[in-house]
Amino acid sequence: MAQADAAETDQGGAPDPGAGTWRDGVRRAARLASRPEPWRRGPVLAALALLLGLVMLLHAEIPNRIGNLGSLVETILPWLGLFVPVLLALALWRRSASATVALLVPVAVWLGLFGGLLADKSHPGGDLTVASQNVGADNPDPAGTARDLAAAGANLLALEELTPQAKGVYEKELAKAYPYHTAQGTVGLWSKLPLSDVRPVEIETDYGPLAATKPAEVKLVYNRALRATVATDHGPLAVYVAHLGSARVNPRAGFWTVSRDRNAQALGKAIAAEPNRRVVLLGDLNGTTDDRAFDGITSQMRSVQDVAGDGFGFSWPAEFPMVRIDQILVRGMKPENSRVLPATGSDHRPVAAGIDW
Repeated sequence: MAQADAAETDQGGAPDPGAGTWRDGVRRAARLASRPEPWRRGPVLAALALLLGLVMLLHAEIPNRIGNLGSLVETILPWLGLFVPVLLALALWRRSASATVALLVPVAVWLGLFGGLLADKSHPGGDLTVASQNVGADNPDPAGTARDLAAAGANLLALEELTPQAKGVYEKELAKAYPYHTAQGTVGLWSKLPLSDVRPVEIETDYGPLAATKPAEVKLVYNRALRATVATDHGPLAVYVAHLGSARVNPRAGFWTVSRDRNAQALGKAIAAEPNRRVVLLGDLNGTTDDRAFDGITSQMRSVQDVAGDGFGFSWPAEFPMVRIDQILVRGMKPENSRVLPATGSDHRPVAAGIDW
């Protein structure tokens, strides 16, 4: 008995009030856990927690037949984790042990999918810096946007959604920093290194029976993808710039991505046929790399943000970015770092990456 009393006293012989409080808390938790009531409460919350985990885990199995639901879920996939604290608050309010424990499933799945993005995987340097931005057709200050982008110092700069009115402004403002450039329709590439073999890429933007009857010069006005060879000290580098069709959510069609998905398939085929081993893709793909619509591209190329980024790298909308639809992907190159640049006059934020050989 004396030994037990000594164990419960501090060096001065006084009882440790913290020890008793801790033991009381453990005993209360054990008593609550041993009761059947907390485990019987909240079966609906427990089912919702398990369903949330299954949706995230099996997102690739969700069919697209109804409203393109699978692609929609994959677009907002990281944000599904926000349901966890909501369900946890309800579980605690209901004092449901079963729902609280069931929440471990979606937490584990979310961490398995996105936990790696929470760490900073970037490394300093990178032999080549590339950047891309959808500059916005309604951009009120294209000259300011051009100056901001030039100040970022990228070796290669891709611009999407160029308008005929603004193209001359970008050419003028970027001429000093980029001696080489090409603009093919609504997309362009500015470079500090020589360009060659420049051509538009057919991604079936103009689609249908009448498309074949339109002259090439008419199609070029609306062209949304290009390919160029960049001369580097390590050999030729194939660079693609693309702006895929828009994605829309509406009550009738659900998640409408018909033109985007068609463009993505055509772009994937063009990259697959590219003879150069080293390829960089820059552009506004109007979708995340989790979306199955881009399997034809992501099966060949790596996202620099996934490999060497810090966080999710959301780029749109510029005021409060919630998704990354502006992408930089590489083949045969090593991503060193990836970042989102400060907002300009566009509704998209610029994205940049350092890559190596």
